Formats: sequence, structure tokens, C-alpha cells
Amino acid sequence: MSFRLDRLLTNATGLVVVQVGTCIPLQLAFNYNQRSSNGQRKGGYNPPPGASNILGLEASGIVDKLGPGCPPSVTIGKKVMVLLAGGGNAEYVTSPWQLLMEVPDHFSMSQAAAVPEVWLTAYMLLYKLGHLTKDDTVLIHAGGSGVGTAAVQLVKQSGAKCIVTAGSQEKIDFTKTLGAAEGINYKEEAVGDRVLELTNGKGVDLIMDCVGASMYEENVKAAALDGRWVVYGLMGGINSNVNLGALLRKRVHLIFSTLRSRSLEYKTSLVTDFSQLAMPKFADGTFQPIVQTVLPLSDIAKAHSLMEANKTLGKIVLEVYGKDVKKDEL
Repeated sequence: MSFRLDRLLTNATGLVVVQVGTCIPLQLAFNYNQRSSNGQRKGGYNPPPGASNILGLEASGIVDKLGPGCPPSVTIGKKVMVLLAGGGNAEYVTSPWQLLMEVPDHFSMSQAAAVPEVWLTAYMLLYKLGHLTKDDTVLIHAGGSGVGTAAVQLVKQSGAKCIVTAGSQEKIDFTKTLGAAEGINYKEEAVGDRVLELTNGKGVDLIMDCVGASMYEENVKAAALDGRWVVYGLMGGINSNVNLGALLRKRVHLIFSTLRSRSLEYKTSLVTDFSQLAMPKFADGTFQPIVQTVLPLSDIAKAHSLMEANKTLGKIVLEVYGKDVKKDEL
């Protein structure tokens, strides 16, 4: 292993090898059918060109080796969490140094593993694409998911208001402890009508949509005049009868986005901006990564089954070495 890693780094400017310390996360980012790892496993969410075809879009661990061109701030032995385009379900991962984030002092490695993909996705959707302001009301679909629980906390911190959707009262109640103002059980209520009731007929300024087709009509109804609607997943299907007139009358800004395939330059900027906002909040406890279950890597099939059952809150994390530790114990 060491020989192969050394050879890999010989001409890999700015590349870092991270030994995954204890944990790797099972992804809760979404795609058109299941969440990312499930989707890739089923052949529906292939990695971008040049990325590893091994599952896993984030990890935590220690810097083990450095390629040429890494800055002095990146040192061997540093505890980091890292955004990946693939390859996270492994004992070692490689990453450009620009995508590393230092693990907060009080975090366990499982908490650190639960940060990069979902928190960066939520930050991108809200700020980079959704142009979140403190005066906004935001509708967050799948509020109990990894991205959803991160987004609720980001919205609360901004001073804006959020309404979540979820499939159970348990999930709604939990998101309210994170800062959600209201929750809608999409299995029991018409989301669009309920949003209008909660907003006195105005609708929401920003929609975070990981559902797609099955929620299209409800989102059209829920959107405010000049609302922003950011679609980042299609769990509810890809085909819908689209009434463009309704979008035109409301002057809705409809935006589609993914993170995995974006350029290193974009991801670097995203990591930098996110870190400036979030790292102090992680340090003082304002922001908390939500980890429901930690399983050994050998139970990866069980982890996928749990996620497909859609009953989880936050993240499922996979341990590599079977013992979770705090940063200073690794």
C-alpha cells in the first residue's frame, strides 16, 4: 500500500493522502432515485471523469502523505474531514489539499465524517444558488435528512425562517429542535396549501427540492412571487406534466444543481466560504452534525437498507477501525 501511495504522489501536485481515522459516512446526498451511494450502487449515479468508482463522497481521518506543492499549513498527522468525488469507503483516500477542513477540537471522527458533503451541499444551495437573506422563508424538503438537518441550522443562523417537510411527526419534531419554525407531513397534508396557510398566502421565498416530479405541483403552489426554487435531487421521479405558465406568472427562478461533478475551483471557493461561516459555529456548538447511527464498514449492506427504508434522521456513518475516538485520541 505504502509503495503504491508514494508512486501515486510522485507527480501529483497538491494531492494529499488521508488515512481514514475511524469513520466514513454513508452518503445522504440525493440523486434521481436514491441517495448517492445507493444510486451509484444501482448504476444510476456514476462518478465524474477521473474520480474513483468506489462509493463514498466524504471522509474523516489524518493526513498520511503529501504530494509536491502542498502549502505549509497542510501537515502529516493533521486531523481533517474531506469532500470527495468518490472513493470514500476505504482505508485511504486522496484529495486536493484545497478540499480539506480541519476537524474541530471537540468533534469525534464520526461527527467530522458527517460534515463535508451534506453541509457543503446545504450551504451551496442556500447561499451560492438560493441567495438566502434574513428576510426569507425557506421550504426545506426532507428536513430530517443529512442535507435537511444541516440546512435547517444554516437557515436559523441566518435569521431567516424555515418550514420543513418530512414523512413522520418524529422527524418534524426533531427538526424543530434544530430551528425549524413549522413542519408539514407530506403523507398527511397538501404541502402547497399548508405553506400558503403558514405564510398568510404569500408562499416561500426559497425552496430546497430533493424530490422532483412528485412534488412539482405542490412547489408551484408554495412558491412566492419571484421565488427561487433550487432542485438538487429527483427522489420523487424525473417526469412531470409541467405548467410553465404558472412558473411564468410567479416569475419563479428555477435552478438545477449538483455538487459532485463541479470543478476543483468551484469546490475550493465553496469550502473556503463555508469554513469561514461554519467552523466557528461548529467550535462553539451552534452547528451540530446529526449522526443517527454508526455501523462498522462490514455492515455496509445493513446501512444501505436502513437508508432505503427512509426512516433515518441525519447521517449513517460507517466505521473503518471499529472504535470511534475524539480528535486528540486518533
